[in-house]
Amino acid sequence: MDKLTEIMSHKRREIAPLVRPVFPDELAELHRSLPPPPSFLQALKHTDGRLAVIAEIKRRSPSAGVIKENASALEQARLYRAAGASALSILTDEKYFGGTLADLEEVTAQFTQTPPAVPCLCKDFMVHPIQVRQARESGASAILIIVRVLTDEEIEALKHAAAAAGLDALFEIHNFEELKRAVHHRARIIGVNNRDLSTFTTDLALSEQLIPHLPKNVVAVSESGITTAADAARAWAAGAHAVLVGEALMKAGDPATLIANFQRHV
Repeated sequence: MDKLTEIMSHKRREIAPLVRPVFPDELAELHRSLPPPPSFLQALKHTDGRLAVIAEIKRRSPSAGVIKENASALEQARLYRAAGASALSILTDEKYFGGTLADLEEVTAQFTQTPPAVPCLCKDFMVHPIQVRQARESGASAILIIVRVLTDEEIEALKHAAAAAGLDALFEIHNFEELKRAVHHRARIIGVNNRDLSTFTTDLALSEQLIPHLPKNVVAVSESGITTAADAARAWAAGAHAVLVGEALMKAGDPATLIANFQRHV
């Protein structure tokens, strides 16, 4: 069993006690009852011609091990917003990444309704619309859909649940077949994960290979392996509108300088 299969198997078991029918009307009513989240999509598009940076809050990972074990999600978010991050990505998986929905709730309570509002991606292994409801209740602006691990029926269910709840969806891909599936599902934001989640090897050439084949109306994101200004420049040259950066920013003594370097050298 590869690591991604292991993670997904655990996630399905973890949410099994919560699973129940979740209908679009229920999600639409929830959306109406809560303050509207800032748009994740628009935050990545309207960057004055600069590379957008999605700054990630991630305490640990299966590939890197411990990154910043006792990091405060709120303090890290403060650093990122002050540094000019376009959006935040908050890991909410506890077993493998050390995150919780409470992290997301704490950050969104502070930073999604007070200018300058920063949209937050609920970064987790989504398999069922009940998780979309949790993300919306926690203040997220977007969810993650990992194409590789989901059936077309599951992708459609998550996509429609996100739309009903007023959330954007970041479709994550790793090869041409997954690219075709994401396009088939009319994804508006597609992220190329340069890290193979089965082996955890990273290759920025994947963004260079795949992003040029995305439809022109899709917002393209390069994920993983972005650690230097040169890496960001490669992603930009490949056609990425945004980069998603976690480990490098979590370890940086000065995240603001690193984010500025990502944006300045493109």
